[in-house]
Amino acid sequence: MSFTPLHDRVLVRRIESDEKTAGGLIIPDSAKEKPQEGEIISVGAGARDEDGERIALDVKAGDKILFGKWSGTEVKIDGEDLLIMKESDILGIIN
Repeated sequence: MSFTPLHDRVLVRRIESDEKTAGGLIIPDSAKEKPQEGEIISVGAGARDEDGERIALDVKAGDKILFGKWSGTEVKIDGEDLLIMKESDILGIIN
């Protein structure tokens, strides 16, 4: 299935973090926090300004991003857990 978000929304796949700490301790699943890092899968066309002109998004498919802990809406598409969020929920792009 193909999915394209509307307006200024983006579709994001979480990037899982390491299962070990820097000291080598293994973190059990129950103690892990959800990652706040992801990869953009798809972007909408952009919001419209007061004159009806499109405002282009600053992110594109393939960008690696950081987002807030409680950002986005969790969805399941083709059996994969993804997030849909507004561009304003994105904190920054990882280079």
